[in-house]
Amino acid sequence: MAQTLPAHASVVVIGGGIMGCSTLYHLAKMGVSDAILLERNALTSGTTWHSAAQVRALRHSQNLTRMIQYSVDLYSQLEQETGQNVGWIQKGSLSIATNPDRLIHVKRQEALAHAYGIDAVSVSPEEAKERWPLMNADDVLGAVWSPDDGRVSPSDVCAALIKAAKGLGAKLFERTGVTGILTENGRIKGVETTQGTVMCDAIALCTGLWSREVGAMAGAEVPALACEHFYLLTKPIDGIVGNTPTLSDHDNHLYIRDDSGGLLVGCFEPMGKPIEPGRLDGSFEFGLLPEDWDHFEPMMMNALHRLPALENAEVKMLLNGPESFTPDGTFMLGETAETKGLFLGCGMNSVGIASGGGAGMNLAHAIVHGHTAYDLGEADAKRFAPIFNSVEHLMARAPEILGTHYDIAYPGKQLSTARNLRALPLDSEYRAAGAHMGQFYGWERPLYFGKTEEPRMTFERPDWFENVKAEVAAAHESAAIFDASPFGKIEVQGPDAEAFLLKTCAGFLGRAPGSVIYTSVLNERGTFESDITAQRIAEDHYRLFVGTAAIKRDLAWFRRHSEGFDVTLTDSTEDYAVLGLMGPEAARIVAECGAPELNELGYFKVGPAHIAGKHVRAARMSYVGEAGWEITMKAENASAVYAALTEAGAKPAGLFAQTSMRIEKGFCAMGHELDGDTTPIATGLDFATRKKGGFIGAEALAEARESGAINKVVSIRLDDENAMPLGHEPIYFEGEIVGQTSSCAFGYRVGKPVALGHTHTPLEDGARVQIDIARTLFDATIVHGPLFDPDGTRMKG
Repeated sequence: MAQTLPAHASVVVIGGGIMGCSTLYHLAKMGVSDAILLERNALTSGTTWHSAAQVRALRHSQNLTRMIQYSVDLYSQLEQETGQNVGWIQKGSLSIATNPDRLIHVKRQEALAHAYGIDAVSVSPEEAKERWPLMNADDVLGAVWSPDDGRVSPSDVCAALIKAAKGLGAKLFERTGVTGILTENGRIKGVETTQGTVMCDAIALCTGLWSREVGAMAGAEVPALACEHFYLLTKPIDGIVGNTPTLSDHDNHLYIRDDSGGLLVGCFEPMGKPIEPGRLDGSFEFGLLPEDWDHFEPMMMNALHRLPALENAEVKMLLNGPESFTPDGTFMLGETAETKGLFLGCGMNSVGIASGGGAGMNLAHAIVHGHTAYDLGEADAKRFAPIFNSVEHLMARAPEILGTHYDIAYPGKQLSTARNLRALPLDSEYRAAGAHMGQFYGWERPLYFGKTEEPRMTFERPDWFENVKAEVAAAHESAAIFDASPFGKIEVQGPDAEAFLLKTCAGFLGRAPGSVIYTSVLNERGTFESDITAQRIAEDHYRLFVGTAAIKRDLAWFRRHSEGFDVTLTDSTEDYAVLGLMGPEAARIVAECGAPELNELGYFKVGPAHIAGKHVRAARMSYVGEAGWEITMKAENASAVYAALTEAGAKPAGLFAQTSMRIEKGFCAMGHELDGDTTPIATGLDFATRKKGGFIGAEALAEARESGAINKVVSIRLDDENAMPLGHEPIYFEGEIVGQTSSCAFGYRVGKPVALGHTHTPLEDGARVQIDIARTLFDATIVHGPLFDPDGTRMKG
């Protein structure tokens, strides 16, 4: 171990758990030979050392799965690279189902595994019992067997990673606590430690349980909180010989495997126990929390039911170790919005060992190359609303997140804690209309209206089916109001506003005031950072509309590219309400409400008017394929405008109706069809980019165009009205997987379930395919372009 801290290091990694060790290793592999790791105590002394260290490859998205597959490959070859045994045991995993919905859930996972190239197969209860003879299988309905899953020794993996990193020049400093982080003009400059100060260009913050507090040293929000996590260890018992597969009994909140001839029985109980900040201080090294048998007792009863042999087993200990959780159950990876050069690799939600290899590689890649190796938008460090950094909200939410670890992935499922954090201007009106709310970036948004009781969670036709059908009918036959107020809004003002946006946006932002411009925002690779609409209000003033959850990320991106331009960027999201008035009666309604001039507006034009005597700015456009306007007004005027529109006959409609109509129209959305791995060409949006270039990503886009890149997004209409696609289902053509669905809904105007999807094999318009929904194949038709009103005459009015 090096004794003296260097005066400078290109990158300082803080934290010696799996994420810190993996990040240091990958930085060294990528040529950052002067990177150093600072650990307050000893390697793995926080959470990593007591991890159950399961490595299960399948996750809900292709890239998260790809990331864990990288971990598997890395762990299996580290021993050869370093001579250090990492304890890799590959005995597979068995996921059992004891109720019909869980069986659908695991079969959906099996279908997903096939799409991602993972070996997984359904087995009968009898076969499941053969693989786990100690199991009581009387109530098992079915199971899925995944032979490639395994586990490792966490401390040995970290030792191997550090050994390899040191061999490449990186250095480790244990017993070196961070006492402060130095910043200047919003960017990282150095780290103050108990052993001296190190100046640096970037920090990888991999501090696990303490990440929120360490992030605060650099002025960054890191919403993560520790919860207690339990597993039982027994002394050797009869019937355990050698290593067993991991048994996942998620209906009983359990995971089970062998441990030293005995059993390890772990749980993710329905509501965990949070650990208030400050309770685990700097002296918490290889520490555990007190046993809590009262809390564990319901899980113990479940375990005794599943494993009768436990009744006579001798308990070694009930291990209670802290794990950190985020507000949505996914880790945080990448650069913070608040502080340039501060990169997060934390909030691992109890899957740190499985994720660590691939997540550390991606974090190192982000530091060295400015972006992750592939799109990991769902783990973006900038995705949380500031309100989620509140200790009060984290103390409420983190225990629920622990409990959702083994949830059934029902469509429409919502979290119940830390709710009602941000209310829309029309919140009271919507609740009076029976709105069922969903939480997005802290906002409560109506999903549908007319709710009379809480909807049941099901994979069958949902309780809200008829409600949404009525909302779509209102938009299609008369008029509906869709609330777009939570969309982020950025005011771009100043003499260089046009030049700045021509540089940062791929669309033609030079149109005259009064224009609305749809544009992609690309990175140097020509792939999506965002997609937005811009309203040009004046020569020196644009208003950008960005995704609800994208405001923090997009504002940071624009600000970091504004150097050299005389512009001011302001977040005006909460200043304005936006109501989408859509449908064939919209023209009559605005005229009756005092704004007949809006009927003279051309498509993709924006202009001022007064509705109910209140000033508004209306843009002629449509996200749902029916004619209308997106009407912006001061938030305090929303109630008066809404009252006038509804009195004239418009009906409120929720997000479920909007999504159904969007998919029927073939409109792509960020996080579904659009992400950091896809280009406008591959998503059919190249028409909205400037072929002359001059914008970020233009060169990469031109190269893709010249190399023959094509649109890979297709519309899909399923034959069976009762099919329930949810997204990520494999698409089969002539017996081979050729792609996946990305957005799915029931298409009420089409009369069938509908989807958008990506195909890696070109398919002709009208091609017949099959969609794998929980291992049942449903016939469907591929359509190039929208399924509804393909020439767009309805929405143009």
